[in-house]
Amino acid sequence: MIARAAFALGLLLADAAAATAPEDSLRPAGRPAGIAAAPGPELEVSTVAGPELMRPQGRPMSEQTLAVAALGTVTLPDVGPGSSLRPSLRPDAIVQQVLFKRRKLRKTSVCGDIDIQGEPVGSVVGSLPGCGAKSAVRVSSVAGVQLSKKSVMTCDMANSLNRWVKRDVEKAFGRRNRVVSLRVAAHYSCRTRNNRPGARISEHGKGKAIDISGFTLEDGETITVLEGWQKRRTRRKLRKIWKAACGPFGTVLGPDADRYHKDHFHLDVARHRGGSYCR
Repeated sequence: MIARAAFALGLLLADAAAATAPEDSLRPAGRPAGIAAAPGPELEVSTVAGPELMRPQGRPMSEQTLAVAALGTVTLPDVGPGSSLRPSLRPDAIVQQVLFKRRKLRKTSVCGDIDIQGEPVGSVVGSLPGCGAKSAVRVSSVAGVQLSKKSVMTCDMANSLNRWVKRDVEKAFGRRNRVVSLRVAAHYSCRTRNNRPGARISEHGKGKAIDISGFTLEDGETITVLEGWQKRRTRRKLRKIWKAACGPFGTVLGPDADRYHKDHFHLDVARHRGGSYCR
């Protein structure tokens, strides 16, 4: 930007000098046909820290233009594409504040990712055979989005939740009114699937699942899965969020799956032979 400004200033000064010149000016527009240009200095080139400033042959350089051309001897910082003067102009206090915040977040992060905030739990022992989790964590937020309640899960589950929120959930309702909180209906719980007697142990009992029943926006509004799935204003966005979860998670169940999931999204990282199971 500095090089462009100097170049533009040089052109403006050159035109101003030519406009105030006497009648015998060598300006091409004012030169009668057939009259050769008066002898003068040859083509002069002045480098002003960027593009070359070209002057027509025979036009003397004014003192102002010479002064601008002299800027070519000044070594300016690189202001080309990809570089900026802002970092060097930033007050040290702001830089220190940003570094302090990141250092603080890193101390409270889990699973080796600064975007996953929480605390380590360790091994969780279940009350039923098949329940429990190793190296579990209690997550409070992912990608800057708060969980309504701290949720116990494995790091595999936390990483998938973080990826889904960062890539899809935050942007679902627009950047001007982003999702700032997830309403958690359930996380770790040692129980069978849908609490049915004799059924297999749920992924909730292994720390590999979470149920989300609503999304709170920046303006304070909470979009629930139960009501928002049917409303014209929100159903399209909720369906988009549900569909985007099919990939980061192995199982995705929503209101159309069965009567047990009318009011929430069930998300888990169970592996299936045919890929993700989404209904």
